[in-house]
Amino acid sequence: MSSPSIAEHLNWHVKQWLHRRLARRVLATPPIPVSDDGVILFSMIGTAVLLPCLVAVKSLRQQLGRGRVVILDDGTLTAADHQVLAHHLNDPRIVAIREVDTGPCPRGGTWERLLTILDLRAEAYVIQVDSDTVTLRDLTEVRAAIDAGRDFTLRGEASAEIRAASDIARDRAGVDPRDPKLHVQDAAEAAIGSVAIPGHATLHYVRGCSGFAGFAPGGPGRALAEGFSLAMDDAIGRASWSRWGSEQVTSNFVVANGRDSMLLPYDRYLNFWNAALFGRARFPTDPAFIHFIGTYRFHGDAYLSATRTAIDRLG
Repeated sequence: MSSPSIAEHLNWHVKQWLHRRLARRVLATPPIPVSDDGVILFSMIGTAVLLPCLVAVKSLRQQLGRGRVVILDDGTLTAADHQVLAHHLNDPRIVAIREVDTGPCPRGGTWERLLTILDLRAEAYVIQVDSDTVTLRDLTEVRAAIDAGRDFTLRGEASAEIRAASDIARDRAGVDPRDPKLHVQDAAEAAIGSVAIPGHATLHYVRGCSGFAGFAPGGPGRALAEGFSLAMDDAIGRASWSRWGSEQVTSNFVVANGRDSMLLPYDRYLNFWNAALFGRARFPTDPAFIHFIGTYRFHGDAYLSATRTAIDRLG
């Protein structure tokens, strides 16, 4: 893949500035309704993504019709940010990242996010939502998952399915999981056949996306994530396992080993991967939920258009 040109680099920054200016309109929309219905909408954010977070959470809350908010502060939220969050999200609980004990798991790389979710799920249905997402339509499937007490995750790609860990490992036969050139996900998949966790006779995995995932109350908690992390320490080495992406692998693993977990249909819940497929702010389907992957977030005007639509509906 060629490096972006100077023109492409400048265009990305211009689109980012335009989006930030557009997203400020969310400050004129009403606060979310007060709710304590057993559902938590959870997001890890910092001051740089305050406005996109408000769009993500408020559009999700509007289309889902459920949930109170809990925020994980990455350490950069200001006193003014706290005031904005208090007004728009009905005084959400804000957890400081430094207060999260990661135990034997890596620190950083959003591990604090996953472990906090697994603590919160003891008493509530927790939905993890990234700040670079926009909800545009009714979330029928998510509501059904909540009602049935099923975990869910956004697929990483349309073909993703929950599979036995042994089958995943078989597909990676001959791959050295300790090869430092491997992405952490590829290394983990090559090693996953060696993972053994007490109480789990058959383990599963899915190539999901932790940008949008649901964790049913009473499901697997820290013990499963910690056991998986320790196994990966042994299998691929702590240095490799501590790289960015290991938290998403673990989130996928936890969801795949939940009770009757659900994968969201990709025609309605999708990742915005390649603007060349969509043209100007258009999608191959009529999605309810879009996760705007960082690399492609400002390709075309899709993110701008989705944000504008969501804010208009909030008003």
